[in-house]
Parts: sequence; C-alpha cells; structure tokens
Amino acid sequence: MKYFEEKVQAGEWEEVEKYLSGFTKVDDNRYSMKIFFEIRKQKYLEALDRQEKAKAVEILVTDLKVFCTFNEELYKEITQLLTLNNFRENEQLSKYGDTKTARSIMLVELKKLIEANPLFRDKLAFPNLKSSRLRTLINQSLNWQHQLCKNPRPNPDIKTLFTDHTCTHPNGPLAPTPVNLPVAAVAKPAAYTSLAAHSPFQPTAAAANAGALAGWMANASASSSVQAAVVTASSMPVPQNQVSVLKRPRTPPAAPGMVEYQNPDPEQLMKRLRPAPSVEEVTYPTPRQQACSLDDLPKTVALTLHQGSTVTSMDFHPLYHTLLLIGSANGEITLWDLVMRERLVSKPFKIWEMSRCSMPFQALMVNDTQISVSRVTWSPDGKFVGVAFVKHLIHLYAYPGSNDLSQRLEIDAHVGGVNDLAFAYPTKHLCIVTCGDDKLIKVWDSMTGQKLFNFEGHDAPVYSICPHYKENIQFIFSTAVDGKIKAWLYDNMGSRVDYDAPGHWCTTMLYSADGSRLFSCGTSKDGESFLVEWNESEGAIKRTYVGFRKKSAGVVSFDTTQNHFLAAGEDSKIKFWDMDDINLLTLTDAEGGLPSHPRVRFNKEGNLLAVTTADNGFKILANAVGLRSLRAIETSSFDPLRTPIVSAAIKASGSASVANAGPVSCKVESSSPVRPSPILNGVDPLGRSVEKPRVVDDAIDKTKPWQLAEIVDPVQCRLVTLPDSTDTSCKVVRLLYTNSAVGILALGSNGVQKLWKWPRNEQNPSGKATANVVPQHWQPNSGLLMNNDVTGVNLEEAVPCIALSKNDSYVLSATGGKVSLFNMMTFKVMTTFMSPPPASTFLAFHPQDNNIIAIGMEDSTIHIYNVRVDEVKSKLKGHEKRITGLAFSTSLNILVSSGADARLCVWSIDTWEKRKSVAIQIPVGKAPTGETRVQFHSDQIRMLIVHETQLAIYDASKMERIRQWIPQDVLPAPISYATYSCNSQSIYATFCDGNVGVFDADSLRLRCRIASSVYLSQAILKGNQAVYPLVVAAHPMEANQFAIGLSDGSVKVMEPTESEGKWGVSPPADNGVLNGRTTSSSTTSNHTTDQLQR
Repeated sequence: MKYFEEKVQAGEWEEVEKYLSGFTKVDDNRYSMKIFFEIRKQKYLEALDRQEKAKAVEILVTDLKVFCTFNEELYKEITQLLTLNNFRENEQLSKYGDTKTARSIMLVELKKLIEANPLFRDKLAFPNLKSSRLRTLINQSLNWQHQLCKNPRPNPDIKTLFTDHTCTHPNGPLAPTPVNLPVAAVAKPAAYTSLAAHSPFQPTAAAANAGALAGWMANASASSSVQAAVVTASSMPVPQNQVSVLKRPRTPPAAPGMVEYQNPDPEQLMKRLRPAPSVEEVTYPTPRQQACSLDDLPKTVALTLHQGSTVTSMDFHPLYHTLLLIGSANGEITLWDLVMRERLVSKPFKIWEMSRCSMPFQALMVNDTQISVSRVTWSPDGKFVGVAFVKHLIHLYAYPGSNDLSQRLEIDAHVGGVNDLAFAYPTKHLCIVTCGDDKLIKVWDSMTGQKLFNFEGHDAPVYSICPHYKENIQFIFSTAVDGKIKAWLYDNMGSRVDYDAPGHWCTTMLYSADGSRLFSCGTSKDGESFLVEWNESEGAIKRTYVGFRKKSAGVVSFDTTQNHFLAAGEDSKIKFWDMDDINLLTLTDAEGGLPSHPRVRFNKEGNLLAVTTADNGFKILANAVGLRSLRAIETSSFDPLRTPIVSAAIKASGSASVANAGPVSCKVESSSPVRPSPILNGVDPLGRSVEKPRVVDDAIDKTKPWQLAEIVDPVQCRLVTLPDSTDTSCKVVRLLYTNSAVGILALGSNGVQKLWKWPRNEQNPSGKATANVVPQHWQPNSGLLMNNDVTGVNLEEAVPCIALSKNDSYVLSATGGKVSLFNMMTFKVMTTFMSPPPASTFLAFHPQDNNIIAIGMEDSTIHIYNVRVDEVKSKLKGHEKRITGLAFSTSLNILVSSGADARLCVWSIDTWEKRKSVAIQIPVGKAPTGETRVQFHSDQIRMLIVHETQLAIYDASKMERIRQWIPQDVLPAPISYATYSCNSQSIYATFCDGNVGVFDADSLRLRCRIASSVYLSQAILKGNQAVYPLVVAAHPMEANQFAIGLSDGSVKVMEPTESEGKWGVSPPADNGVLNGRTTSSSTTSNHTTDQLQR
C-alpha cells in the first residue's frame, strides 16, 4: 500500500493503474470499478484544472467511456464539465480544493475501497507463517523436563538446547491464575447488546480455568494454523496444592482504564493458553455471596414512558443507575432521567460533516436518508456515549455530567451497516471497537478517530463483538450471522477460535456480573431459540435452559443480573431463570403492551429492568430497592446549594446499601446528572400510567418558591448582533441556521439573502455558531449576491419561502416570483422554476430524496416537484387558502400541511393521497386567518402548531390536540413565530410586542421571558417605529442557543450566561398559581389525555 500511496500522491496515473492491474481489473466487481473510476476521474479533473481541454477530452474518451454503460447520467454530467470555465461551478464540485488536497481525499476513499474489496483480502499484509515443527519439539521437551522440576515455577521457558531445563527455588508467591480466554460476545443491538456489567469486563473472575481458549480450539475445526500449533503442544500439569489458588477470586483493578498495558510475547501467550487437566479434576463451586429470592427480581412495572419511535438499543449509565440511554429507529438518541420521568438530552440523527464521509455513503444518502440506531452504549467510566447506525456511521459524544452531550467524533466506519459498537482499552487509552455488514471488525482511537486495527476472517456479516481482557491480555470475541464464533488478539495474527454457536445464526454471548460464568442466547433461521451456559475449559455446552416457544419469528434478547438470574424477552413476555436450574423460574407480561421479542436491559445494580414496548416506548420494571430509588425524590428537599453526593455513595453497590440509604444520600447539587430538575409534577405530555411522587408539596422548598426567569438586561445573557444586518427598509422574514451549525442564512423582505459564518479560531475552536464571537458577513470572491427574482412582484404582499439542502450545498428560495436554486459556495443561480402565477409560498425538501421538493402555492395547492427532471409529479388539493407550512414525518410516512385557512391536512408520502383534514381550534373572538406553521418534534410523532393566537401540540398519528397555550399574562401579544429547540425540549416563541418566550416543549409552560430591552437599544425602544422579532431559528446542535430576525433587518444570536447554562426552569404544576402570581398555563384536551393514559 505504501508504494501505491506514493504513486497516487505523485500523480503518476499510468504507474498507479499498471500496479493496480496486477491485483484486479475494472470489471472484476463493484469495488474495483469504483477504484478505477475515482482514479480516472481525478486524472480528468486535474487536466481540466490545468485548462488542458484536449487532454481532458482524451481521458474522457479513452479512460472514462467504459463507465458510460454502467451510469450514463453520470457520464453525461462529467462530459458537461468541459463546457464550464471552472468545473468548481458545478454544485457537487464546488468544494474541490487544490490538487494535493484532492489527491489526499481520494486516497482515503481508495484505501477504504481496497480494504472492502474481497479480491485484496490477504494481500494487504504479509501472510502469517505457521509455527515450526522444531518449536513444537522444543516445547514438548520443555514440558517433559519441567515435570521433573522439584519446585516448578509458572510459565517455564527454555533458553538453550545444551543444558536441561530446571526451575530455580521459588522466592515469590505461587503461580497466578493462568490466562483464561473463554468465548464471549456482545449482542447485536437489534436484539440485545452488552455484557451484564454493561462495560468491558472487569476481571473479578472467580473459578477461572486454565487454558480455556486452548480447550475451545481443541474441540473446534482445525482450520486455523494457530489452533494446530497450540493443540499439538502437550499439557503442563499443575500441582494439586495450587488448585485452591486457581479457584480463588481475585481483587479487580479499580477501572479498566487504569490497567497497565502489556504486550505479551506470542510464544509466552501460547504457553499460557495450554489446558491443564489436573485443574479440571478438582472443581470447587464458587459459593454465592448472598442468597437470592424471587423478590430480588425487578418484576413490578414502575414506569411506562413514550419514546416516539421504536426503541432499538438501551444502556444504563454505569454509575448513575437511574439514567437510561435510548437509541431509536428514527436515528435519535435520548438520555432519560427515570427519577424525574423526563428527557435530559435528545439528539436527532444528523450527519455532522457530509464532506468527510465516503462517496458510497454520500451516494446512498442522496436517495435514502432514513437511518436507525443499531447500538448505544456508555464507556466504562460513563464519560462517553457511543452510537452505531445501520448505515456506515458511528458517533462519539462526550458526557460531562450535565444535561448535554457534546460531539466528539463522526466516523464512516463500515461499508453497509454497523451492527455493534463497544469500548475497550487495548492500550492505556480508550478505543472504540465496531463490526459491520462488510464482515470486518475495526478498532478506532477515541481521541483522534484513527483506525488502529482491521480484523478480517469472517465469511458473513459480523453480528456482535465483545472486547475483553484477563490479566492485562486484551482480546475481542465476535459472532457472525452464520453462527461462527472467533477470537482476536490485538496483533493482526488472525482469529484464535473458529467455533459454531447453537442455532448457527444470530447469537450473543455475555458473562455473569462477576465474570465466572458464560452464557449465550441465539436464534436459528427456523425461529428456534437457544439459551445455554458454556463450559469454558472445554468449549462445550454445560446446560441448555428450557422455556422458549418451539418457533418464533425474531431474535431473542437476554441479560444477566446479580450473578444469579437470567432474563430473556420472548412471546411478548419477560422470562426469568435461575442460573443453576434449566427450568423456567417465572415470567411476566409487564402488564401487557410488549412486542413479540422485547429488548431487555438491567441496570448495573440489577434492581431496574428496561423493557421495550410495542407502541414506541419502554417500561421500567423494578424490585423493592429499585422502586425506592425511583421515588427518592419524595423524601428529599432540593436545595441547589447543598453538598454534592460523594462518589462513594454513587458507586455503592449491593441491594442492602441502596435500601438503607437515607434522605441525605439524595441531596445532590444542581449540576449533578442524578439530580432531577425542578419539574416535580409537571404534566407529562405522553405519560402512560406513570406513578408520580406522592408527597409533592413536601418536595418543594417552601422558602424558595418557583419564579419565572425574566431576562430584562443584556448582562443577563450572551448576545451578538450579526454585522451588516441592520436595514430599516428591509425586514428579516425568514431565518435558518446551516445544518453544520457554522452559519446563519437570512432572507429579507426585498428578496436578498445574506449568509454569516463563524470563524474557527482560538476563541471559537469548534467553528460553530456562538454568541461569544462575532461572525463574518460572508460573500464569494465574485461579489455575487443571492437575489431572488422579484420582477413584477409586489414585495408588500409577497410571501417569502426558503429551504436549505441537508449538506448545506444549495438553497431554494422565492419571494413572490420564481423559485431559485443557489449554490451556497458561489451564490450562483443554478436554475429557476415554478414561475407565477400562482406564486410559491412554502418549500420543503423530501427527507429521503433531495431531488423531490414539496412546494406550497398561493392558490392553496401543493406541488410535488422533481428537480432533476423538472416536472411536477403530483398536485395535492385540500386547502382553501394559501399554504403556510409543510412538514414531513418519516416515522409516520406522512406530509402535514397547514394553510391560511387554519386547517391541517395529512398526506401519504407513498401515494400522495389525503388521509385526514382538521381545523385548528381558534380561541373565541379570534379570526381564523393568518399564517399557521407546523414543525415535527424529534420523535416524529408530536407536532408543534404555531398561529398568532396560540401554540399547540398535536399527536400527528391521530391528528388530535394534546395541549394548547394562548397568549396571556406577561405575554399577551400575538405570536409572530415559534420553533422547537434542536433537542425538542424547549420552544422558542417571539411576540409582536418584542418579547421572546421560552416554553417547556412537553407541558407548554413558560420558563423564561426575554424582554426587548435585552437586544434593543434605548434609542430604538423610545423611537416611533416598533421593532420586534418576525422569525426565530434554533441552533441545530446547541439546545439553548437561538437567533431572531427583526423588523429592522437585524439578526441577533442569544444564549444564556455560562453560569446559568439554560433559560430558566420549568414550573411545577399547581393550577397555575405560584408565589401569589398566575403563570402562563396551558390547556390539555381531555379526550387526548384519557386516551394517552390508557
């Protein structure tokens, strides 16, 4: 590869193709074709860049013509580049830099394609040589001589052939426990996904048997060269007086990250893996630390919570046992505080930097943007969150302990789906291990995202992985969908195990919490499920548990707890077994509502069990101790100045210690992630039979009643005014953040769009939008402006509209005239369409195809327009007045439209037929006129409806109103605009009197009022012309940042102070009266509430 890289970087294309042709040809497979295409395309672009048109034509005809038969449209687009003075004018090539950079970027793609190409398998590294016969003979001689030693030492070695081996007199302790490498694996997220300890295993192992891996290999197929070398070596007996030492549990290290990394010599490692029959002759069962009863099982339904999309993966925090991380089918991840029954963090799926993703992934996302979470997991210390998706990507977030997750890494990890993700410490630094549909296991540096290892050898997609270690020796176990189990050391020497799992299909393996017992659960293609315990030393099944149905469609999820119980989800029930009894112990249906194969997940203490439900939610089952932990709020007062909980209290384990914890242990500081926010009994918008705290009044500190946060002075928040934005003759009528969060785009009432970008520097290392740094008014070198076509348009009556592509490459907009498509890099108009009349009034990209646009029209119709073919595919009729809002839901497969007729219509995305039409409920005395806007919550189920008379939350699946808020009290003016925050936990609303309100998105209760005196000067406030915000936009990544566009043409970005961190807190629900003052309250539809609580 090094030679290949050098030639690519030097641009020696003939030598590159000649060298490559020794391994593959253009038409061998799709990977090879893509490799040759990328090379020849780069060669073509470089010729164009040098203005060598003749050379470019030659390359087009001789080198690129072969690809015409496979993709004629692409070939035509490439040919059209010849007509441009600068090929960067093409939208897709607008970010093309210099030649050196382009070659480096292409080289990264070529490496990925070569690694994924099966023709290059075993050709990218020197082959592994089999262990020699001479070494085997020497080992056998050493073993024989070692048996004659009077004082045998562990791990004997031979240094010379001229003298016999003998052990010196021991001065140190007896032999340590030999290395034990039993097969294990983490479950696939679609079923269940982790170790019982919910982190890379910490070696508290009792009864660790010597040479277990060698035992597995001795019984496995002898296809591995490594196996043969190990099995041929004779066993090394261990004196009987060492058996008790070998069987005694050892004290584990404090944390996996603190273990000193050792790189063991392969020969020494192989010796330590040999089986020791004498140990097997005497076995002492490990006594249980304490007796367990059925009461210890978490079977009581404590909570039922609604996620909004099918839950695909769950993981409890390793230290804070009531924090639950959820991954969903819509790509969203959510952190739940189970004590408070609320979402602390919600992150919808978003590609952070599309330009850094591979070309195959970019091509895939053009036509299919639906993506699901396959796995979520915490790092062992709870400081990081790993997320794997069903297409290519993994995300790494940092969790600082506050109510936020900050972006760390986005990696295009696998070709196809990423099926599992786990954390490991192969060195002293935390690494990420992934597996995927491309049959590979990969290891990544968690700090830089660099790939450290690439393990190949599976013949089918890898289903699950399990990083593991014993005595500082790190390894990974993996299972594939063909039922094969393999083990890998971090040495690129190939797999150490090749064994068949029962069922020969999807199988997951995990240990009991203390690491002493190994279990697996799998399902065959015929639907037969297997739950078994393994004999680690022999690689054989020790016992098979009974209690499953004979046939069931789907893969069973399971978990272990308390070193005593097993739990599995099957037949819409949760089934429990005692580890020592093959017969079913008990089962529960969790009060109904479970899918056929519910996913299950214990917290580390084993007192809570998370179970997925069939209606896009989950239930929390608890035992007595778990119930007390969920009700801890009842017995404690919440003073933010109290001393934080000590780490020892957080880390205390065992049922007894939790049960005896007094009220003091719950008094934590406000910044602690285990501390609930002051929402003590706010209305849960989608709560279903959630048991609320009984003593609400006692839980509120009477001396510190809740107060509405009111920001009236600029020093109370962070504020920045965008430069060159004030123009009193031009209002800001539409406002957007770029999806990458590096800029803001504003559309003025005169049809001119302005773009601001934040610089990346020491004050702003992320380069994202922030109120701490003034951005730059950005324009291309050409000096072009993004001006809409307003020929013959009455700007006073025109309805502006704008939409930005997902990759921020182009923007669509109109101001009463034709719709213009602008290149965001050059500001050049790429095309125009939809000439009035009627004029376009709203634009929305189809979420799964950027080429499809829904266009709301002045004449009340909706046009489904295909940009690529310049054709209206469908025309939707259902409104009586102009369209004012459009929103897609991929979860429900619908488009919701709103109009100036105060009606909402629901359309099927598949057929574009109208499913339902409802009128919004206008308050008495108000006219049903004006703009009605719609926006989906991140759960893709709930929907925000904005009208000048109200804010309302609807359940889009039924089109029923859940909640409504009407301007009142401190916010009596009409609403000018409103939007969800990026995590859908807050709603930012602007008012015609200049106020800005921050509402709790679930309860629609006002949390914070921001007065116009914060962002307007005294001169403007005392002037004759009223200035107020017409639009508001939410930062796509920072939940507490928003921007407002004002009627004087200015744009302001606002954030709370760093000390506050958020815009107020939600009030408790007590009939709207707080501290002698009426709060802005919301109304709830009775029929909806009853229906939701069933």
